[in-house]
Amino acid sequence: MRVLNLHRRVLAASPTDVWALVAGLGARGDLLWPADSWPRLRFDRVPLAPLSRGGHGPIRYEVTAIEPGRKLTFRFLAPAGFDGTHTFEVLPQTTGGCELVHTIAMDVRGPALVTWPLVFRPLHDALLEDLLDRAAALTGTVGEWAEWSAWVKVLRFLLRPLGS
Repeated sequence: MRVLNLHRRVLAASPTDVWALVAGLGARGDLLWPADSWPRLRFDRVPLAPLSRGGHGPIRYEVTAIEPGRKLTFRFLAPAGFDGTHTFEVLPQTTGGCELVHTIAMDVRGPALVTWPLVFRPLHDALLEDLLDRAAALTGTVGEWAEWSAWVKVLRFLLRPLGS
């Protein structure tokens, strides 16, 4: 099954400022990752560079490409059945500011045919909305904070011992 999962937010900030948040993922003092609510993002080396490996909770990936100021691409290493990439992109807007876009493009197979739609997708969607809310708050962009669905709350309760 092919998955294309997009999350985006227009921010009232320069692409340079937003890229600094993306480039700081996993570093000490990471301001973008919502570590107060989600398993901490860790990498074997920061600043991020191609072949940096890390992840959060049961998700593992490797940096495959960095286009400084614009795009950070990861390849999934785990869980089993996730075959593809996820990216963060910073896109300048003609009206000022920029758009922060997160994309998962992957094929799921085996157990992931069940775990992606029932477990990982709802948790991923909630985490990404929290991350984008954080980006908005850090850049002075006005917006409402996302609320977790009842299913996300149930999953977080059931999976809490596995969280870090």
